[in-house]
Amino acid sequence: MFAHLAELAIRRSRLVLAVTVVALALMGAVGAGAFSKLLGGGYDDPSSQSSRAMKVIDEKFGGETNLVLLVRAADGGVDAPAAEQSGRALAADLRKEKDLANVVSYWDTGGPGLRSRDGREAMVLAHVTGDETQQRENAKKLLDTYSGTYKGGLTVKAGGGAAVGSDMSKQVVEDLALAEAIAIPLTLVLLLFVFGSVVSALLPLAIAIIAIAGSLAELSVLGGLTNVADTATNLTTALGLGLGVDYALLMVSRFREQLAAGASVDDAVRRTVGTAGRTIAFSAATVAAALAALLVFPQYFLRSFGYAGVGVVAIAAAGTLLVMPSLLVVLGYRVNSGRLPWAKRARSDARTPMWGRLARTVMRRPALTALPVLAVLLLAASPLLGITFGTPDERVLPEDAQSRQVASMLRENFNGNENAALHIVIDKPVSTAPLASYATELSKLKGVLRVEAGTGTYTGGRSAAAGPGAAALGRPTAQRINVVSGLTPRSDEAQDLVGEVRAVTPPAGTRPLVGGTDATLVDAKSSIGGRLPIALALVGLTTFVLLFLFTGSIVQPLRALLLNLVSLGATLGIVTWIFQDDHFSSLLGFTAQPMEVSMTVLMFCIAFGLSMDYEVFVTSRIKELHDLGEDTESAVTRGLGHTGRIVSAAAFLLAVSFFAFGTAKLSFMQMFGVGSGLAILIDAIAVRGFLVPAAMRLLGRSAWYAPPVLRRLHARFGLSEGGPEAAPVPMMTESS
Repeated sequence: MFAHLAELAIRRSRLVLAVTVVALALMGAVGAGAFSKLLGGGYDDPSSQSSRAMKVIDEKFGGETNLVLLVRAADGGVDAPAAEQSGRALAADLRKEKDLANVVSYWDTGGPGLRSRDGREAMVLAHVTGDETQQRENAKKLLDTYSGTYKGGLTVKAGGGAAVGSDMSKQVVEDLALAEAIAIPLTLVLLLFVFGSVVSALLPLAIAIIAIAGSLAELSVLGGLTNVADTATNLTTALGLGLGVDYALLMVSRFREQLAAGASVDDAVRRTVGTAGRTIAFSAATVAAALAALLVFPQYFLRSFGYAGVGVVAIAAAGTLLVMPSLLVVLGYRVNSGRLPWAKRARSDARTPMWGRLARTVMRRPALTALPVLAVLLLAASPLLGITFGTPDERVLPEDAQSRQVASMLRENFNGNENAALHIVIDKPVSTAPLASYATELSKLKGVLRVEAGTGTYTGGRSAAAGPGAAALGRPTAQRINVVSGLTPRSDEAQDLVGEVRAVTPPAGTRPLVGGTDATLVDAKSSIGGRLPIALALVGLTTFVLLFLFTGSIVQPLRALLLNLVSLGATLGIVTWIFQDDHFSSLLGFTAQPMEVSMTVLMFCIAFGLSMDYEVFVTSRIKELHDLGEDTESAVTRGLGHTGRIVSAAAFLLAVSFFAFGTAKLSFMQMFGVGSGLAILIDAIAVRGFLVPAAMRLLGRSAWYAPPVLRRLHARFGLSEGGPEAAPVPMMTESS
C-alpha cells in the first residue's frame, strides 16, 4: 500500500495537489456550517432517571426552572409598595415572552423561599424553552432585555441553568479564539527553529489546515444526523494543529535526511513513505483507537469528542500520507529553501548525541537512573487517592460572570435553594392521601427544609398551608413534588440525599422519577462509571493488538501499556492537585472544585492516545534496528539517538497547542489544556527518555518474545516500519 502511495505521488503529484485544493475548498464550505448545527450541553445520560424526569416535567408541567431572576429593591425592601408594583409588572412582562414558561414570582405567590432573609431581594423563576442550544440563545436575548436596572428602581440579575449555559457558550468562543491566537503563531515560530527553513516549517501547517478543515466538515455532517456538542471544536483545533505538525514533522525530516544521504527526490519519497509513512499509519491507528473508546458513553458530550478525535486523527494521517509526498515531489531540493541563519546543514547521520548518551546511561544503570524517575511519577499520582468528581456548574465561570454571582447570592441569602431543588415526578394519577403521605415522609429526611406537592407544603413531617403554586404541581395524569433542602448543591450530603429520596417508599403502583441538579450529578457519575470499564478494556485490547502487529511481540504491548498508565497516573494526579486541591488558583484564576467527570475521562483517552503516538515513533526505529540484527541494547541506544529529538520536538509543539487553553477563563477548559499538555511532556521526556530504555534493558531478549503460534500470525499479518531491506537511515537532521 505504501509503495503505491509513493508511486502515486511521484507520477501524479500535481493532480493530487489540484484535487486537494478542491477538496479543501469543499471541506471549508461544509465546515463553515458546523457551528450552527452543534449543540450545547450533552453531559447527561438520556436513559438516566434524572433525564427521564426532566422529559416528563417538560411534557406535562412546562419544564423545570432553569432561569432565576434575582431582583433587588433600591429602598424599603421587596415588600414596599413601589417594589411590589414593579415586581408584579416584571412578572407580567416575562409571561408575555414566547420563549418563557412557568413564570413564578415572589410577589404573586408570597412564597417565603423566594424572599431573601434581609427582605432586600426576591426571586422570579421561569423555564426557558427549547433544547440546550435554543435555551442558551433564548436566555441571551432575555438577559439583554431584562438584566440591569428595571423600572421602579429594581435591579435584576440572571442565574440558573439557562443563564449559566449562555455565559459558558459565550466564554467558550472567547477562550477558543484566544487559544488559537496564541498557539498558531507560536507553533509557526517554533517550527522555524526546529526545521531552520521557511519552506519546511510551512509544510506541517498545511497538513494542520487540512486536518482542521476536514474535521469541521465531518462535525457539520454528523451535526445534521445526531447530537454533537459544540465543545468538540476545541479538540478539533488543538489536536488538528498538533497531530498535523507531528506527522508532517516526521515525514519532512525523513525526506530531508534521504536527500542529505544522496538519494534522488523520487527515491527519497519512496523511502520516506515506506518508513515514516508506515509509522504514521500505525500511530494514527493507536490514537484513533483510544479516542474511539469515547463512543461507548451515552453522553453526547463525550461521544462528540470521539467523533472529532477519530476524524481529526484520520484526516491528519490521510493528509500526510496522500498530500505530503506530492508536496515533497514538487518541492524536491527546494524543501530546504528559506534557510535561516542559525540552521546547520543536514547530515546523513543525524543521531542526537544527548538522547543517545542518555539512553546508554540508562541502559547501563537501569535501576539507578529509572527508579528515581518512577518514584517522582508515583508521588505525582498520589493525589488521585483523594480524587472526587462533579459536573460543570457556575463555578467553572469567572467570578465576574453574572450567573455565577446569582448562584452565590442564592446560597448565602436565601433559606433553601429553589433552583437546586430535587424534582420528583409520578407519571400517572395519584390519590390525595397516598400523595400526602409520601410527601410527609420525604419532609422527614435530614437536610430537607420543605416539600412542595399538589396537596400542600410539608416541613419536618407536618403539613403546612398549601402554597399559592400548589395547584400547578398536580395534573390529572401526573404529579410533581419539589424537595427543597438547605444543603450545598453538589456536595456529598446533597448527593446522599438523592439516594435517600429515591429509597422512600412511593405510593402503591407508582415508580417516581427523581431529577434536579444533584440527581443529574449522581446519575452522570453512575453512568460514566458503569461504561468506563468497557472503554478501558477496548482501549487496552485495541492497543495491544496494534502494537503486536507492529512489533511481533506480546511483551512490548504490555510494557507500553504499563508505562503509559504510570505517566497517565502522574498527569491526573498533578491535575487533581492543581484544580481540586486548590494550588495555583490565584495564578490561573479558577475556583477549586471536584474534578469534572466527563473532562477527566476525555483527558485520559486523549493523553493515552498521544502517549501511544510517541510509543510508535520510538518503537518503530528500535524495531527496525533490531530487525537488522542489532542486539536490544544497541537497538534501543541507537533508536533513541535517532528519534529522541524528533519526539521531544513533536511533543513540545503539540503541548503548545494544548497549553494555549490554559489561558481560558472556563476552568474545565484550563484543566483540559494543562492536563493534556503535561501528559505529552511527561510521556516524551520521563517515559521515553528514562523508563523505556530501563525497561528494555531489564527485559533483554524477552522484550521481543511471542509464542510460536503468534509469531506465525505476525509473519502473515503483521507490519513493521523497516525490514531486511531497510537501511539504517536516521530520522532527524541537525537543523531539525
